[in-house]
Formats: sequence, C-alpha cells, structure tokens
Amino acid sequence: MAHWLRFELEGRPGFGTVRDGVVEIWEGSLFGPRTPTTESIPLSGLRVLTPCDPSKMICLWNNFRELAAKIGADAPEEPLYLLKAPSAFTAHGDTIHRPKSYAGKVVYEGELGIVIGQRCSDVGEAEARDCIFGYTCINDVTAAELITKTPNFPQWTRAKSFDGFGAFGPVIATDLDPMTLRVRTNLDGQERQNYPISDMIFPPAKLVSLLSRDMTLLPGDVIACGTSVGVGSMKNPANTVEVSIEGIGTLSNVFAQ
Repeated sequence: MAHWLRFELEGRPGFGTVRDGVVEIWEGSLFGPRTPTTESIPLSGLRVLTPCDPSKMICLWNNFRELAAKIGADAPEEPLYLLKAPSAFTAHGDTIHRPKSYAGKVVYEGELGIVIGQRCSDVGEAEARDCIFGYTCINDVTAAELITKTPNFPQWTRAKSFDGFGAFGPVIATDLDPMTLRVRTNLDGQERQNYPISDMIFPPAKLVSLLSRDMTLLPGDVIACGTSVGVGSMKNPANTVEVSIEGIGTLSNVFAQ
C-alpha cells in the first residue's frame, strides 16, 4: 500500500509518498511515468494540496442501502449523480467558509472517494478495476436548503459547488480493498457517522464502469461514492469536521460561519 500526497514547498508543487510523517519526493507525473528521488522532507514542513487535480468530481446520491431505507427511497437501477465545480475543491487543513450569499443550513457528508488513474470510456467492470488508481476521503459539503428552494428546479449544483465545498484528501491510498472499511465522521470531536463501505449499492468497479458509459473519466477525476446515515448541520461559529477511513487516513477541515 502506498499513500500519495501532493504538496507545496517554497511556492512550488510536488508529489510523493508519505509514511511515518515523512514525504519521499518523486518526479514525473502522478498518473504517468514517475521515478523516486533521493530527497525526503518532514510532512510538517509542507503545505498539503488536494492529492490530485480533477477535471471533475462526480457525486453520487442514494448509493447506500441503510440511508435509502431511512429516507424511504428505492435502490436506483443506475447511478444517480451530479457534478461538483472544480472551483469547490479544497485540501486537508484548509478552512471552508460559509458563502456570503447563503444563510441556511450547511451539512457535512463523509464519503469514500475513488480516484481515476487512466482514461476510461465505456468499459466493463474488469477493465474499470484497472482504471482505479486509489481511494481518498471526501467531505461533500452541502448548502442543504438550496436543493429544494425552487420547487420546480432542484439546485444540486449550486448547493454543492460553493468555494471550499469539495474537500478531499489528504492522500490517495493504493492497493487496498475499500469494501472492508468504514467511513467515520467526527464533528467537533463527536462521532456522527460510522458506516460500512460494503453497504454501497454500486461498488467501485461497477460504479466506474457505469459512469464511463455516460462520460469519459480522466486521470485524476474523483468519484464521491455518496454518504449514509448521520449527516448533520454545522452550527457553531467554527466547526472541525474529520472524515476518517482506515487505511487511507483522516481529512480534517474547519467550517467557519
């Protein structure tokens, strides 16, 4: 298993693998030819960036059986999803600010993220597995009251695409089976979500295969697999949200009102 990290050092971006608080720096391309260098640096001396630079983030709705049962929704026959604007992406450790144009409820959604490693178009499940580079943690922040504000036009894109509302990272973990893991979300130190990834209606390879029939997936694209029970609002002047997945790590951000 490797944990890939992107960082900024002295104003320049770089990438490498992180272990025991030390980043071993690589050169080349994260999703292309790459070679290790002999250089390493403490993680504490770096500014962490999003672990990749996606052209798009595809966000699933109603992809967990327990949540579907709670809200009285049938399991979908095909993935239900929306796109989050790239300007919403933000890294581990960054502060997410309340939008000035919205005063309503803002919620956290802890999720597993799939990171695409190679161009993927209209593929079957076996090929889709080879297109998955690894996995990351996501906080799919949502301005919940916007979705149904206009009765004849659900505002999914606006509700999920404010600056900072697409937090993911801190790393991409490779060579692990996410179906054995759990997503845990803490709000100000209190556990609010703890659900098994195995409860997914569309597991990773099937999900990538089906989405690739709709649009071409590019290296670095991220699929937010959807969330389960325990979603809640952030009400304090400053809230710390931590999304943890064993084997991947913990994504931590402050939401400032």
